[in-house]
Amino acid sequence: MGKIQCLFSTFLFYILLSFSPETGRGSGPMKACWGHPVLSTDSRWIVDETGRRVKLACVNWVSHLEPMLAEGLSRKPVSLIANRIREMGFNCVRLTWPLFLATNDSLSSLTVRQSFQSLGLLESIAGLQTNNPSIIDQTLIEAYKAVVDSLAENNVMVILDNHISKPGWCCSNFDDNGFFGDKYFNPDLWINGLTKMATLFSNTSNVVGMSLRNELRGHKQNVNDWYKYMQKGAEAVHSANPNILVILSGLSYDTDLSFLQHRTLDLSFTGKVVFEVHWYGFTDGTAWKSGNPNQVCGRIVSNVKRKAGFLVDKGYPLFVSEFGIEQKGTNVNDNRYFNCFMSVVAELDLDWALWTLVGSYYFREGISGFDETYGLYNWNWCEDRNSTFLQRISAVQSPFQGPGLSNERPHQVIFHPSTGLCVLRKLLTDPLKLGSCTGSDAWEYTNQKTLIVKGTYFCLKADKLGKPAKISILCTDKSTKWEMISDSKMHLSSRIDDGTTVCLDVEPDTNILITNRCKCLSKSNTCDPGSQWFKLVNSTASTCNEKLPFLSVKSIFDLLKNGWFENLLM
Repeated sequence: MGKIQCLFSTFLFYILLSFSPETGRGSGPMKACWGHPVLSTDSRWIVDETGRRVKLACVNWVSHLEPMLAEGLSRKPVSLIANRIREMGFNCVRLTWPLFLATNDSLSSLTVRQSFQSLGLLESIAGLQTNNPSIIDQTLIEAYKAVVDSLAENNVMVILDNHISKPGWCCSNFDDNGFFGDKYFNPDLWINGLTKMATLFSNTSNVVGMSLRNELRGHKQNVNDWYKYMQKGAEAVHSANPNILVILSGLSYDTDLSFLQHRTLDLSFTGKVVFEVHWYGFTDGTAWKSGNPNQVCGRIVSNVKRKAGFLVDKGYPLFVSEFGIEQKGTNVNDNRYFNCFMSVVAELDLDWALWTLVGSYYFREGISGFDETYGLYNWNWCEDRNSTFLQRISAVQSPFQGPGLSNERPHQVIFHPSTGLCVLRKLLTDPLKLGSCTGSDAWEYTNQKTLIVKGTYFCLKADKLGKPAKISILCTDKSTKWEMISDSKMHLSSRIDDGTTVCLDVEPDTNILITNRCKCLSKSNTCDPGSQWFKLVNSTASTCNEKLPFLSVKSIFDLLKNGWFENLLM
């Protein structure tokens, strides 16, 4: 049944495409009617030619394994995948490539068919013949370009990522691909490959950046060689294509850029440098599962900021070019990590690239059709693996702040990391609840530790244990004071009238804000505080704050009759 649904969706896509207004009847693939921005940096922000912030909200699309073709093309037409990427809310793809694709002519000149035949992937060849017949007999480098072109037609930007040298799965300390001087990592060959790729795509407007090398690692890694060769690589890319961003990774699997605290880069150009960092749940082993989530979050966030986050304060864009979780939703370590991760990405408003789009691989580590549990697609590339995940990350696909964003005055939104939603205030009589952050109110956390709806006299008030939080106009008593407590600094805590300490929480079935006893503050590793984690996020994005709605005499009378004003003052 799944196969029939997949074939039908593919057929329907082409019917709609053929008759779309942009193409005219039967005119073939749709061409983009928009341009792609030339990006640069303005302090810690990535901006377009007008100086307006462009937030990279990317997904990784793997193309560096032994077949050397973007994954999934035996399952679906490239145009359909590219279109779906845009539908998912991503504006960018981090498209991986192996160095040998650009530097080994005997490999790059292979056709896709020949590459797959050499690996015995006969079933994939049949799928490619069905879904992408125009690609199967192209050379590997031509097929790579065809993927980039399809992304351009769907208005998706591309970051070219040199993931590895010798095609294959990445990464380990012993794969001879890790650092300059390793068996498969000749610095001169690497610079030659970067130059070729930068030149090849110099007139491709949707290629907006190049990531110089993925996850430097191994026993040879050292800071002096990092500066020596990364600066050479950056200069080579910029010389070949001065329009694109130059993205530099750190040491220790791209988790450590701390050496930049004390020694700057020496480059001939400015306004193009971005740094990248990787952060997964498994980066810290099983700490999230074995420790108290509040304490682990506090400790690891401090470490991430020390090793990489400081670059934001130094005026550089920081691109989290890999993060992700098992999409099954059953991995406790991943789930706790991701609640914490979402709070940091929202708080710092970082650019990012999710690992990964891929539902399964043609061939990974000796296995044909390897299932990718971190993938957005399921194994056969026909359905989303986790239907709620895209909704959860949608809030951080749009910028909260940055140059040219809007005329809105600085404010805060109350962000709930475990759902990806924000606190909304609708009508005066409605309870506060979670909803899309694009419709969030503007809040202000005052010096008196009161959460005020900005531009009004209304504040957030804790009422009774287990009952909905309220909006009040009396903002001086203890139940309107909110402390950010716990090691995570994400519990919003207040005291109700009987002296009980409570924390802001969410009713699971309704998304209504309530107050409950604070949980998981320390020691215990068996509870999950995610429902009580809130992050106050600075924003200048447009909000839905409006003046209080006009109330007719009848409406006021009804409110009086129902005791609303009395409750408001309590």
